[in-house]
Amino acid sequence: MNIEEAQSLVFDAIRAVNGERGVDEQILLLPTTALFGHDSTVDSLSLVSLVVDVETALSEKLGRQISLTDEVAMSREVMPLATVGTLTEFIIELAQH
Repeated sequence: MNIEEAQSLVFDAIRAVNGERGVDEQILLLPTTALFGHDSTVDSLSLVSLVVDVETALSEKLGRQISLTDEVAMSREVMPLATVGTLTEFIIELAQH
């Protein structure tokens, strides 16, 4: 899986979440967009929805169950859910294993 494919999975999930948010609450489709932490404008319910959408799409694409929030992922120095870019990189890493 290349960066464009991985980023597309994330952007598709963000678009789905944005469909349920107001015009002034849209999540930007940028690699630097914060998804989690003090700089994020993504609420917890939207983040859960986004994660589930990405996990589902990635699991279907790879033909195996994928978790983006397991113990290993959450204990990393750079949290995979910090930004769109870190999530994209994590997806590529998971796809290679």
